[in-house]
Amino acid sequence: MSTHTPAFRWSALGLGLVLTLTHALTAQPAPPPSAPTPTAVAAVRPNTALIPVPQRAEDRLPPNAINGFNTRHQNYVARAKQGDIDLLFLGDSITQNWGGPGKAVWTQYYGAMKAAAFGVGYDRTQHLLWRLQNGEGEGFSPKAVVLLIGTNNIGLNTPAEIAAGVGAVVHEVRSRFTGAKILLLGIFPRDLPGSRNRQLVADTNQLISALNDGQHVFFLDLTDKFVGPDGTIPADVMADRPPLHPTAKGHAIWAEAIKEPLAKLME
Repeated sequence: MSTHTPAFRWSALGLGLVLTLTHALTAQPAPPPSAPTPTAVAAVRPNTALIPVPQRAEDRLPPNAINGFNTRHQNYVARAKQGDIDLLFLGDSITQNWGGPGKAVWTQYYGAMKAAAFGVGYDRTQHLLWRLQNGEGEGFSPKAVVLLIGTNNIGLNTPAEIAAGVGAVVHEVRSRFTGAKILLLGIFPRDLPGSRNRQLVADTNQLISALNDGQHVFFLDLTDKFVGPDGTIPADVMADRPPLHPTAKGHAIWAEAIKEPLAKLME
């Protein structure tokens, strides 16, 4: 009998979500009664959101994206080796923009803290998984991690696939930073009300909310903070059209919305 004691435990619901979604994605539906029995089983599409890879040419990204990915990854690995990080933000370009439109807000809210933001433009769940496994998840022990990932998987993966990918990232963070509390943010609202992407985000957030265990992982959906009464996202909150990236005001809304829950996790 093994004497190994796991460093953490998933909530039954959170672990069940990842396992159930992952297994469901590999299941093949039975053909309708009238359909002939197939002579060969069709290849099962892998859930790309779960497979750790760096950004690659086959991801069909802009030409400068992969170079940016490699440069930022190397910088984050170097920062991780320095250690002394109590608060870590993980994500894609929205998180990366703490060093852009959100820089002044970052200084106001986190400048006096031992904080770092490891965000890379165009990142999907599988890219963040790879980054954590290749140097960005070593060398320090944060008290809290703010995780926001998945918007770049929208339209490429189903909500169930994305939720499984987010769950895999949560699992990776928990295994690498065993003493950290995770503030798991719902994917930020995007595009127009009633749009397919807006609905896919909402469906995904409903699934990943089950990863909340009230002990190590705490889910928070900020949708209501960004959208107006009619469901639209004001231009001074997300300037690009269709809406996707928070402005300076959007970052201030974000920072203020997580101020109290984050303080509790940092205690």
